[in-house]
Amino acid sequence: MFEVKITRDFSAAHRVEDYPGNCEKLHGHNWKVEIIVRAASLDPLGMVIDFRKLKEIADEVLAPLDHAYLNEAAELHGLNPTAENLARHIFTEVAKRAPVSRVNVFETESSVASFFEG
Repeated sequence: MFEVKITRDFSAAHRVEDYPGNCEKLHGHNWKVEIIVRAASLDPLGMVIDFRKLKEIADEVLAPLDHAYLNEAAELHGLNPTAENLARHIFTEVAKRAPVSRVNVFETESSVASFFEG
């Protein structure tokens, strides 16, 4: 089995609705996103997926979230904009274009949420 991973960043504000603490207040993060693609075999060039193509896909998915107020982002309509919900949204959108196996979303270097199908 082969895996490749890219990392992208974006900045956005949110508030975790109904959270019993400071995270309920408006605040922002410099989010880090890791997108992992897995394949049992390589393509004719010897790749799981071209890194450039995966970065393009990720940038397209993340563009509407960058410098946005996530509570009002159409992409997360009806969802509390937690790292977990962001990870699921990003996974779902990338999966439409590439065989993604996992998405990790970092609020900080020490706080990460993941989404994968299993």
